Amino acid sequence: MNINFASTSQIGARESNQDRTGTLLGNASACFLVCDGVAGDAGGDMAAQLARDALLAELHDDRPIEPGETAKWIAVAENAIRDMQRNNLNLKRMSTTLAALFIDRHEQRSWWAHAGDSRVYHFRRGFIHAVTRDHSLAQQMRDAGYENTGINSNLLYTALGAEGSQSVSYSEVVHLEDGDAFLVCTDGFWSSLSEQEMEQALRMVNSPQEWLALMQDAIDRSDKKDNLSAVAVWVGSPQETTLFQSTADSARFLPPRD
Repeated sequence: MNINFASTSQIGARESNQDRTGTLLGNASACFLVCDGVAGDAGGDMAAQLARDALLAELHDDRPIEPGETAKWIAVAENAIRDMQRNNLNLKRMSTTLAALFIDRHEQRSWWAHAGDSRVYHFRRGFIHAVTRDHSLAQQMRDAGYENTGINSNLLYTALGAEGSQSVSYSEVVHLEDGDAFLVCTDGFWSSLSEQEMEQALRMVNSPQEWLALMQDAIDRSDKKDNLSAVAVWVGSPQETTLFQSTADSARFLPPRD
């Protein structure tokens, strides 16, 4: 089954980019990830880079992979951060979010893991089929049925390297279908787009590069402030299973008329 991907990482209105993206596409396996260094403490960018590099190194030999190995890979990534924290006290509070998609190409199956508020979206036949749930106070309040307007969406209870952090979340195994698409992204990316806009953009393009570019154009017209990064992954031919809908639905992605 053919796999195509594209990635982007933008600084937004920040002074530096603490996001990191990672991609690994082999004949037997694949991994696509984003990490977002947690702001407010020194070393967020380093935490993101350490986690990305350590996780991809676990898969560098392009062998068949199993879902049961995932927790071990994540532990290696977090231990890389913990080692740096112990060796440099100035970085003892550094941490990062993580969203990582894994694909076993031989068995044509996928699964994902995440910590914090970076997300994995799975699209099937042009619509969102599944999405991760943020490890944030805002999400907890929403799940409990409370109003969360005004709550700082950056208050996380899980991040790699964070003190007292809770468990990373793991998905069920999903068997791939021709036309499946995935979006792995940081909060600076998904917070600027509605789920309906992500779906509509997918129905208007012929490649993952075009999909990211169309969404990026829409984000650029908004009041973006945070770093924003994403990896788009296409399995087979999503453009053959989705349909362009009405002009009204696609208004945000079309250039304004003079």
